[in-house]
Amino acid sequence: MATQSKGTYQITGWDEKPYSEEKGQATLAKAHVTNTFDGDIKGDGVAEYLLVYPKGEGDASFIGLQEVNGTVNDRKGSFVLAIEGSFANGQAKGDWTVVDGSGKGELEGLKGKGGFVSTSGGAVDLHLGWTIV
Repeated sequence: MATQSKGTYQITGWDEKPYSEEKGQATLAKAHVTNTFDGDIKGDGVAEYLLVYPKGEGDASFIGLQEVNGTVNDRKGSFVLAIEGSFANGQAKGDWTVVDGSGKGELEGLKGKGGFVSTSGGAVDLHLGWTIV
């Protein structure tokens, strides 16, 4: 049975740059993002996202990888999350999966899935159902 962890993270840095943009076309961008986690998951995260804005701006879809260093329910280590999500109507939401084999330290063997929904001011509510095998 999976342990359910909840918490928040705060976006502490967002550096986004377009790499393909033409008037009337979708815009493609890459973002380097830093986060601070709190709750059942504590620590720091560094993410790389690829984004597409189908109308050139506004709503977007994104994929990414985020490395989290810290603790999960007091187990210290690091792991990587594969992320897929969207941004619409001023709110980001997505699903994530722990990348197999990415857990280090006391998080070696970590497996899990969860997701997140942004709130306001760069804050995000999160959940992760996980096991260690």
